[in-house]
Amino acid sequence: MNHDRYDDDYIAGILKETRTIALLGASPKPDRPSYGVMRFLLERGYTVYPVNPGQAGKEILGQNTYATLADVPEPIDLIDVFRAPEYLDGVVDEVLALEAQPAAIWGQLGVRDDTAAAKAEAAGIKVVMNRCPAIEYPRLVG
Repeated sequence: MNHDRYDDDYIAGILKETRTIALLGASPKPDRPSYGVMRFLLERGYTVYPVNPGQAGKEILGQNTYATLADVPEPIDLIDVFRAPEYLDGVVDEVLALEAQPAAIWGQLGVRDDTAAAKAEAAGIKVVMNRCPAIEYPRLVG
């Protein structure tokens, strides 16, 4: 897939089909983008699991934080990645090792690695990169 541009239907489909999200790189600091996006997603009715090894066992926005994706207690539809682009390949490896794989991996603004995306797509996982669901949701879903 060409990740320079996405059809609106592709992104809207992912957002509409998603119910559970693991937010990788979640922060408890209200001034951090991951905090604001997590709050936005929770307000839209998504179940959001913050994932951050430094915050494991603590709560962010009232949600228990997990150390790894494998620690999340239910299958995830979408992995939202707030990590530097050089970590995306490792994230894909972690996702591929999960017992139940998500339908999609979403790299936040500035997060793009086409090689990692191709690996995920080869396993049947949809990929969106360099986009933010808190921007795309109001534009495409309502």
